[in-house]
Amino acid sequence: MTEQQAGGLVRPEVSETDAVTIARECYGIEAEAHELGSNQDRNFVLLEADGRRSVLRVDNPVFEDAARDAQHAALDAYRAAGVAVPSVLPGLDGALVQRWGGFAVRRSEFAEGEPMVDSGYFAPVVIEEFGVLAAASVNALAGLRHEGLERAQMWDMRVAYEQTVQLAPAITDAELREQVLGWAAGAHEALSLVSADLPVQAIHGDLTDDNVMARLGDDARLHPHTVLDLGDLGMGWRVAELAVTASSLLHHDAERPLRLLDAIAAFHRAAPLSEAEARAVWPLIVLRSTLLVASGWRQLEIDGDNDYARERIEGEQAIFDAATSLPLVEATEQVLALLGFESVHFAPQAAAGDPLVSFLPGLSGEIVVLDPGVESEYLDAGRWLEDNAEEELIADALAGGADAVVLPYGVYRMTRTAIDTADAAATWPIASEIWVASGAARPVLSPVAGEIVMVTERGLLIQVDGTCLFALDGASSELTVGDRVAVGAELATLAESAAARPVSAMLVRENALVGTDSPIFSVELSEPGRAQLVTPERVPAWSRFTHDPAAILGLPQLAERDESVDELSRREQIFASAQERYYDRPMQIERGWRHHLVDTTARAYIDMVNNVTGLGHGHPGVADAVNRQIRILNTNSRFLYRELAEYSERLLALLPPNTELDTVLLINSGSEAVDLALRLAQAATGRKTVVSLREAYHGWTMASDAVTTSAYDNPYALENRPDWVHVADVPNQFRGTYRGENTGAAYAADLGRDLEQLAAEGREVAGFICESVLGNAGGVVLPTGYLADAYARVRAAGGLCIADEVQVGFGRMGSSFWGFEQSGVVPDIITIAKPMGNGFPIGGVITSKKIADALASQGQFFSSAGGNPLSCRVGLAVLDAMEEEGLQENARVVGDRLANGFRELATRHDIVGPVHGEGLYLGVELVRDRETMEPAKAEAAAICERMKELGVVVLTTSERSNVLKVKPPLCLTAESADYVVSALDRVLTEGW
Repeated sequence: MTEQQAGGLVRPEVSETDAVTIARECYGIEAEAHELGSNQDRNFVLLEADGRRSVLRVDNPVFEDAARDAQHAALDAYRAAGVAVPSVLPGLDGALVQRWGGFAVRRSEFAEGEPMVDSGYFAPVVIEEFGVLAAASVNALAGLRHEGLERAQMWDMRVAYEQTVQLAPAITDAELREQVLGWAAGAHEALSLVSADLPVQAIHGDLTDDNVMARLGDDARLHPHTVLDLGDLGMGWRVAELAVTASSLLHHDAERPLRLLDAIAAFHRAAPLSEAEARAVWPLIVLRSTLLVASGWRQLEIDGDNDYARERIEGEQAIFDAATSLPLVEATEQVLALLGFESVHFAPQAAAGDPLVSFLPGLSGEIVVLDPGVESEYLDAGRWLEDNAEEELIADALAGGADAVVLPYGVYRMTRTAIDTADAAATWPIASEIWVASGAARPVLSPVAGEIVMVTERGLLIQVDGTCLFALDGASSELTVGDRVAVGAELATLAESAAARPVSAMLVRENALVGTDSPIFSVELSEPGRAQLVTPERVPAWSRFTHDPAAILGLPQLAERDESVDELSRREQIFASAQERYYDRPMQIERGWRHHLVDTTARAYIDMVNNVTGLGHGHPGVADAVNRQIRILNTNSRFLYRELAEYSERLLALLPPNTELDTVLLINSGSEAVDLALRLAQAATGRKTVVSLREAYHGWTMASDAVTTSAYDNPYALENRPDWVHVADVPNQFRGTYRGENTGAAYAADLGRDLEQLAAEGREVAGFICESVLGNAGGVVLPTGYLADAYARVRAAGGLCIADEVQVGFGRMGSSFWGFEQSGVVPDIITIAKPMGNGFPIGGVITSKKIADALASQGQFFSSAGGNPLSCRVGLAVLDAMEEEGLQENARVVGDRLANGFRELATRHDIVGPVHGEGLYLGVELVRDRETMEPAKAEAAAICERMKELGVVVLTTSERSNVLKVKPPLCLTAESADYVVSALDRVLTEGW
C-alpha cells in the first residue's frame, strides 16, 4: 500500500523563497513567487519584472517519472483535440522535468482567465459547458496509452469506497462520520450492479471547478475554458470524469442538486453514455462527495497548517449535503429519464365492472373528479390562494350531492402553489385521493390481487407482481403480512365519521418503496388518507416510480407533465422569426391572478412587467363585465347605445380641470391610437412633419412605427425614417447630451432650433409626440421644465402636442393619474391604450372637438371594435375597480417602497446605477462603471434569467438593454415588492 493509499499526503517542504531559487537555478529567470493552494503538492505563481507569469509545480515525491511523462502525453492529446491546456516549459537544459532538492519540478504557462471555484452561482449554460468539457476530455484521452497511467491513487473512483472507509476515522464528528459511511456504502452497492459494464480509459480524474480557468463571455458570465492540473491523471471509469466534474458544481447552488442534469445531458450529447454508465453517474457523485469529506478531515489531521485544505472543508461539506439531499435511487432515475432510457413498465389490469364502486362499496351518489389544476374553473378569483382551498372544493362538491370526490393522481395542484418564494412548492400528487361523504364506517375492497407485505395503523401495501405494489392509506386493516387477497376482497375499514374523510390509492414500482434508500421516505408524510406530493423538478423520476391508479379505480386518467419544451417547439414551427419571446428556457404560463403568473407545473412568479393588466390578471370585475355584455349585445359604434357615451364621459372626467379636451375617439390598441393622433395633427394643421424623440417607441403600424426611433426594437430605426418625420434629441438627464435634472431648458432650446430649421426648409411642424415619461428608456423622468418649454415652442411654431400615455398613464405614476401631469402641462392630443381594458384590446385618443372635427377632411372615422358595447363595458369595469381598490394610491405607496429598496441595493452593489421613474413605472439601470455609465447589457439579460429561476418575471428595456423595467400590475403588494428586492439582492450577491 502506498502512502497515498494509506490516506493523504503531506506537501513538500518548499517555501516561496525556495521557489525563487528554483526559478533562477533551473529556468534562468528572476521572479517573485506566490504560493497557490494544493492538497498534496506545492504550486507557485512566478511573476517576472516585465509582468510575465508562469506556474511552478513541485511534485510530491510519491509521484514517479512515468506519471509525469503520461501527463505530458495527455497534454499533447488535449491540444490535438482542441482542448485548451497550458504547455510545460523546458528548463535551462531543455528538459520538461527539473530536479531540485530531491523534488521533481515543472514550470508551465500561466493560464490566463479567472478561477471558477469561488465564483458563486453558475447559470445553466455554464453547467452545460462543464459537461461539454468533461466529454471533450474523455474523447481526447480515449486513445491514450502509457505505462504511467497505470498507478494506484486514492482519487481513482474505482477505489473511492475503500478510500472513504479508510479515511473516515479522521472525521471527529460522529454523526457526520456515520452519514458519510452510510451513503458511501449505498453508492458502492449501487455501483456493484453495473461496475463490470463501465468502460475504462485514461481520464483527467480531477476536472473540477478548481482546475478550470474561465474566460468572461459576451454574456458577462464566466465560462470554463482552460484545463489545469493533471496530477490525478490515470486509468479510470470513463463516466467517473463526468461524475467528478458534476460533483464539483454542487456547491454553487447546493439547494438545487438536480441542476447538474444540464451537465449530464451535455456530456451525453458529446460522449453518449450507456445505460450502465447512466446508472453509475449519481452513485459516483455521492462517492466523490464522501471521499472529499473524509479526505478533507484526514488532510487537516496530517497537515494542520494547510490553509488550502482548511478553506475547502466547507465547500466539500456542501457538495456532500447536496449530493445526498435526494435518495440515490431517485437521483439515478432522474438521470435515466433525462437520457431517455426506458423505465420499468408496470400497470395492473383494471377489474371488470365499476371498480371505484367496487373499491368503496355503498357509493350510490355522484362521484365527482375535481380539477385542482392551473386551468381549473373552480379556482378563479384567487380562490387557490386560500389556506383551505382544497377542503372548500371538496366540501362544495359533497354539499352538492356527491357521494365521493376525487383529487386525481398526477394533476399539478394550484391549491398548493406558493407565492413570493424562490422555491417551487410540492404540487404533483403521487396518489389518487378519494374523499367520502360523512357517515357510517364502510369497507374498502381490493382492486388488485396480491400478497400483503406491510400493514400500518394508517394503511397497507400489497405486492401485486414482481415489480408493482399497491398502497392504501387512510383506512385501518386487520390483515397481516403474508395474507393473500383477491380482487374484491375486503382490505380495510374506512372509519365512521361525522365529516368527510379521505383515502388514497397509489401504484408504485417496488424499488421506490423497499430498502433504506427508498425515495418514498424522502416525501413528507401527509395526513392519513391524503396524497403525498412532490416538487415539479422531481416529477420525471416519480412519474416512473408511480403509475396512475385511475384505470383500476375506474377513473379518467388525467396525469399531467410539463409540456413547455413541446409547446416551444410547436410555436417555433408556425411563428415568424421576428416574433419576440422571453427567456432562454421559457416556462409555459396558463394562469394569472393579480400580480402573479402561474406556469403549468403550478409554479408562481411575480409579474413585474405586465403593465397591460393594470388591475392584475384574472380580475373578476372585468371577467363579469365581459361575460354579461357578450351575452347581451356587441355591435359597432355606428349604432346608438349608452355604453359609448358613458365610458367617454368617465374618461373625460379624469382629465385636469379647465382643459379644452372634450372629445374621445376609441379604437383597438396603442399603435392605432398613435396612428390616429398623427393623422389628427396633420389634418388639423394642414402640415405633414412630425417631430419625435430619439430612442422612442410608439407602436408597430405604418405611422406609429414611423415615429418609433428606438434601436432596441429596430437597429436601423434612425436610418429609415420617412421624410415627414424629424427626430429630435432625447432629453435623458442620465445619458443624454446634457446630464442632470436642470437640463430641461437646454434640451428644449435644441428642440426650438430644430423647429426653426424645419420651418426654414419649408417643413413646418404638424405635431410633436413624446411619452410623458421616457418609458422605452426605463421610466426616465423628463428634466424639470422640459415638457412645458417644448410644448410652448411647438405651439408657437403652429404645431400640436401629442402625449403618448399608452404606458405611463392611467394611475401608474401614483402621484398623478396622467404622466403629463408630472410636468404640469396639458397636451392637445392624448393617446391611451394598454391599461384601459386590463388586457382586453382597447385604445383611445382624447382631444378637442376642433381638432377631432378636422378628421372629416379625410373622410369619416370608424373602428369595427373601437368603442363597441363590449370594450366600453370592460373599460367602465376597469375604472370602477381602480377607484374601488385604490390602485393609484397603491402605485404610489408600493412604488415608493420598491424604489427605496432598489436605491438601497445601489449602496451595496456597484452594478446598480440610477433608479428611474415614479410610482409603479420604475427602471433599475445596470452599469459597469457609474462614472462612465457603461451599460451592463449582458449582465442585465443574465440577471433576468436568474430572477426567473427565483420566481420573478422582470425583463430589460432601454436603447442599451441595460435597464430592468419595473411596471407590474398596480395591485402589487408590499410583500411581493419586498421579495423582488431581496431576490435581486441575492442575484447580485451570488451571481448570475
